[in-house]
Amino acid sequence: MSNGKRVAALTVLFLMANFVAGCAQHVAKGDEDLRGEIDTLRQDQDGLREQLVEITKLLQQRQPAPARQAVNVSGMSFDIGENPVKGSENASVVLLEFTDYQCPYCNRHTLQTQPSIESEYIDTGKIRFVSLDMPIASLHPLAFKAAEASHCAEEQGKFWQMRERLFANQKALLPWNGHAEALGIDVAQFEACLNSDKYADAVRSDMAEASKAGATGTPSFVVALVDDDSGVVRGFQFLRGAQPFSAFKGALDEAVAAQAQVK
Repeated sequence: MSNGKRVAALTVLFLMANFVAGCAQHVAKGDEDLRGEIDTLRQDQDGLREQLVEITKLLQQRQPAPARQAVNVSGMSFDIGENPVKGSENASVVLLEFTDYQCPYCNRHTLQTQPSIESEYIDTGKIRFVSLDMPIASLHPLAFKAAEASHCAEEQGKFWQMRERLFANQKALLPWNGHAEALGIDVAQFEACLNSDKYADAVRSDMAEASKAGATGTPSFVVALVDDDSGVVRGFQFLRGAQPFSAFKGALDEAVAAQAQVK
């Protein structure tokens, strides 16, 4: 039991003991048995009080957990591989998302924040968006295969549709061919692709980029700048977790302004 839960439980017992002790004052003096029980409760109350004092001391001595260090990706180069891109090819700001199809926070970002990013930045041509895979197998055993499934759907021009569908069906990912059927793609071709593991190396490559960025959980994001001459994608700012749109707006506006100064 954690210290917090133990303190709560002992506090309840302490209050109950006080209540019983108060009621006992109105018990007839001749009831020796009940009086003995009251004495026992009072002793227990004293013991609880001592334990509460000790627990309080322990809690006061505990050191606060160290704060997460900010991740610095400034100037770091990233390889987006052959991952599909949303947005204008001419946009020199790129938002990289490292995602896991079984991660509930990734789904929350997709539902709550991504639409605002798309309408204000992607659809308007200000930035490009790239989805990279970061399946965490220790937590989500189907996430790696889901990433492969998205790329098998990409072969038939349905990457983004499959991505959206997998997030919407996180608790019903199996069978994979059911998603292919729902999207109207060639199921036999999709299954052959998935069974071949042909995109496993591409998924691992994305995972390596996530590790390079310092991402330890999903979703994680890198706001990056594209060198117009070389096409190299270089890190600008790192964002961790399913943050509100305001956090992305601040980072993206800074990146767009920085590119404007360069040009």
